[in-house]
Amino acid sequence: MVRVVFIHPDLGIGGAERFVVDAALALKSKGHCVQFVTAHHDKSHCFKETKDGTLNVTAVGDWLPRQCLGHFYAFWAYVRMIYAAVYLVWFSGMVVVYDDICVIIINPLTYLHEYRNLIGSPTHYLLSLILLSQNPALFYFAFPKSCLVLMTIFFKGMADLVLVNSNFTADTFLKTFKTLRSSRPSVLYPSINFESFHIPFDHEEVKDLIPPTAKHVFLSINRYERKKNLPLALEALDWLRNTVSKEAWKETHLVISGGYDERVGENKQHYLELQALASKYNLSEKVTFIRSFSENQKLALLDFCCCLLYTPSNEHFGLVPIEAMYAERPVIAVKSGGPLETVSHNKTGFLCDPDAESFAKAMQKIVEGDKLRKSLGEAGRPHVMSKFSFEVFAEQLHTLVCQLYLLSFDAYDVD
Repeated sequence: MVRVVFIHPDLGIGGAERFVVDAALALKSKGHCVQFVTAHHDKSHCFKETKDGTLNVTAVGDWLPRQCLGHFYAFWAYVRMIYAAVYLVWFSGMVVVYDDICVIIINPLTYLHEYRNLIGSPTHYLLSLILLSQNPALFYFAFPKSCLVLMTIFFKGMADLVLVNSNFTADTFLKTFKTLRSSRPSVLYPSINFESFHIPFDHEEVKDLIPPTAKHVFLSINRYERKKNLPLALEALDWLRNTVSKEAWKETHLVISGGYDERVGENKQHYLELQALASKYNLSEKVTFIRSFSENQKLALLDFCCCLLYTPSNEHFGLVPIEAMYAERPVIAVKSGGPLETVSHNKTGFLCDPDAESFAKAMQKIVEGDKLRKSLGEAGRPHVMSKFSFEVFAEQLHTLVCQLYLLSFDAYDVD
């Protein structure tokens, strides 16, 4: 048994959070002692396993501010995590799994500690891309953030193991962290808890949110963030209006649902932007917006829908398409990033260019092809189980943790 601590900035609801929660559950199923250290944990906005005590969660530094006069969000995020990291590193004899934001303080302190804590870093996407995307003319104003990125690159090289969640992320890692090419990351595909999909759920919570005439319900599940490209779903729906029959259009509806946090300004702003866009396209009656749904609501929505729309480009992995395929629903996704490794084109869904016309043409096939929709859906579950089962995920992670733990004793001649 190994004591494993996950340190994460905010244990809310999102793909990255789902990954670390599943990783913790996987290690716990293998007999390891697992706990979380986080800078924020709101029990009204988190996954069930961290709320009901299944996983032990310690929140430290939550009293620190998140911003100052509407600015310095990144700065305070680092301060909060430095506080949590300092709290953590004085524990010994454990494997620490951390987020990119923790790397700057975790690695130096663990090397100063009597025994080196072993570091596994689940890189969901690369913080260094912030630096690469900076406008050179604005570098002076971005200098503090750029320095943090450079420090992240340096200290990441001190990690015993770097984990990434897709080959896409691994390739991006090697292209971005050019000085760390000798530290090739290991790919560990995330998984989902299949058992949760077999628990009885109630349709009543979402029944009133979807018109009774809606036969073709398209579903989007993503956080209310601009990088998720949610307007693409609305634009595709507007395009679809002119490609299907009037009768089919009357039976078509779109549900945009996902993580929403009142503390995050972008969530509130983007929610209003999407509502305004739906009004602009005269689609307000054709779209239902749902914020921060429950697990029961998610299962009910997947059961109600005929297809999932996954709009982000260059997404590092994406758990939602896997959940939809396991629920036997076809997936229409952008043909870049993680979906290239999860969605089988023309077998479990369609991979499209990130434009309204391409998405609408795929949606038209779903609306007009009952047999096609059924065959794509039925192919999804065996596809997911063959590549992304929880058992495979747990065994791979268990092996990595044990190897790291044994290496620590070899490195320090500990008996």
